Amino acid sequence: QVQLVESGGGVVEAGGSLRLSCTASGRTISRYNMAWFRQAPGKEREFAAAIGPTGADTGYSDSLKGRFSISRDNAKNAIYLQMSSLNPEDTAVYYCASDINSRYGQLPETAGRYEYWGQGTQVTVSS
Repeated sequence: QVQLVESGGGVVEAGGSLRLSCTASGRTISRYNMAWFRQAPGKEREFAAAIGPTGADTGYSDSLKGRFSISRDNAKNAIYLQMSSLNPEDTAVYYCASDINSRYGQLPETAGRYEYWGQGTQVTVSS
């Protein structure tokens, strides 16, 4: 029902910045929690950031808070992830996801709470 497509990944030097986009189609995401997750080779998929339906409520993993910023534009049916001060540990495939069972006051940080996922976009940070 919801198709998600990430873009904006690439290769960047340590200390640099990158902006990722996720565009949805098939259904409006204006009432859904949205999130970014990432997965490095040989590691578990981990939570990066989440955002509530209106954008007023956001959440970040402790290690990324202050460097990453999540935002959304419901008119464009899209969410974004602005990344700064990147280091090689940020190298991973980045995925966006949609929680179609969103409940007021909840902003999940576990992958199992999100039903629809994009194909991912590769981010590589060189030292």
